[in-house]
Amino acid sequence: MSQQRNKVRIIGGDFRRRLLPFPDSEGLRPTPDRVRETLFNWLGQRLHGKQCLDLFAGSGALGFEAASREARRVVMVEKSRKVAESLKANQRDLAAGAIEVLGMDALQFVRSSRERFDVIFLDPPYDSDLLQQVMPLLEPLLAEDGLVYVEARHWPEAFPGWKTLRAGKAGTVHFGLLQPDQGKENH
Repeated sequence: MSQQRNKVRIIGGDFRRRLLPFPDSEGLRPTPDRVRETLFNWLGQRLHGKQCLDLFAGSGALGFEAASREARRVVMVEKSRKVAESLKANQRDLAAGAIEVLGMDALQFVRSSRERFDVIFLDPPYDSDLLQQVMPLLEPLLAEDGLVYVEARHWPEAFPGWKTLRAGKAGTVHFGLLQPDQGKENH
């Protein structure tokens, strides 16, 4: 029954107001509504035709929100089998054909994927070093003018090779939109 008390609400687009259940899982916490609202204001309310990657999908709040807002394709990567199955069930319930759920390790996906994405959502477990591990690997996955959304408990001093376009804080959540720093020197 614990799955039923954990629900995330889609705040905009085609699936607006839909409640999606997700299972109990260590470190799983959906991006708060207020933060998602700010993020999608930054991105523009519609993601029509965009390819999105929700790399540590968890509850799927960011990926389902992107699909709800007309993203052409949303790839959700989730390592936990139980959580990935929940994402697949929600994808079926919404009949969200743009969403593909992959039950695999995020770093493995990044190292093996040859796809390019317009928006990459990064919300790894807070008490991990996954953010530091994955950031240096992302640029080849970004489409031209692509953006990376980062959510973390502690905002790093800097993301080497990246520039922060927008940043905010809501409660204990730090979040921002980043882009590769094209001004960096090539050695």
